[in-house]
Amino acid sequence: MKVAVVGATGLVGSKMLQVLAERNFPVDELIPVASERSIGKEVEFKGKKYKIVGYADAIAAKPHIAIFSAGGGTSLELAPKFAEAGITVIDNSSAWRMDPTKKLVVPEVNANVLTKTDKIIANPNCSTIQLVVVLKPLHEKYKIKRVVVSTYQSVTGTGVKAVDQLMNERKGIQGEMAYKYPIDLNAIPQIDVFLDNGYTKEEMKMTNETKKIIGDDSIKLTATTVRIPVIGGHSESVNIEFEKDFDLKELRDLLSKAPGVVVEDDIANNIYPMPLTAHEKDETFVGRIRRDETQANTLNCWIVSDNLRKGAATNAVQIAEYLLANKLV
Repeated sequence: MKVAVVGATGLVGSKMLQVLAERNFPVDELIPVASERSIGKEVEFKGKKYKIVGYADAIAAKPHIAIFSAGGGTSLELAPKFAEAGITVIDNSSAWRMDPTKKLVVPEVNANVLTKTDKIIANPNCSTIQLVVVLKPLHEKYKIKRVVVSTYQSVTGTGVKAVDQLMNERKGIQGEMAYKYPIDLNAIPQIDVFLDNGYTKEEMKMTNETKKIIGDDSIKLTATTVRIPVIGGHSESVNIEFEKDFDLKELRDLLSKAPGVVVEDDIANNIYPMPLTAHEKDETFVGRIRRDETQANTLNCWIVSDNLRKGAATNAVQIAEYLLANKLV
């Protein structure tokens, strides 16, 4: 099993190498790939050093799977070249997510859509992944009508530059700015660029990707996405209106049995999900589960997950695991 990691030197690429090692994915040969300026540098994987190669050499090496985390422009240009060479691409950028010819996959939710002919598979947006893992079992049981979600997203979602900005601000150091405003002691209600409808790209990603992954265009979803000075995971305050009524105990039991979901909901002992406790974990955590007392058939909850792991690297590796287990690669 030959595996290429494209964008191996980045924040998510490094996490992908870590997750591949931790989950003991059967990598017989690793091909780390990055842009020209990184060629010849080394990355470490399972105690061994591997030299970074360029895109042409990676394609020539004919990996079975190439996991991409190198940005949308790179994916648009290079993913088809890898796919033409018979390599299955799992892409972490936004490039292919809403392409009707490409599958958008969260393994716990819709891995069954994958076939041997899928050569470019899209990894969803981080904030969407953790949301749909919780929504899917609830939708199957109670049928979701409408979702209102507000996110509290980690600076790691922006990248190393944003982490550096936060740390510099905490030390009182002037440095390069990833955001237009200070992030420490602040909350920035803008993630990605604004669109003509007044929503950001991130907010519309959540709206459109949720429908595609769950496979139901009737779900109405509206989002407000906010960047906060946190490292470790994204948090989401979620209000869900169902067609059918629910029993809270039954609903909690349903979530506790859902794949990839951990219920942390013990208010008597102040136990609920937090980025601090979700950090470096692969599960999606849900708590503060309670009925919305202002309207019928409606639930409030709080969802937290490590955005670099389940929100990116782990989800991509889980797709690769599914492909392997089902002999689709």
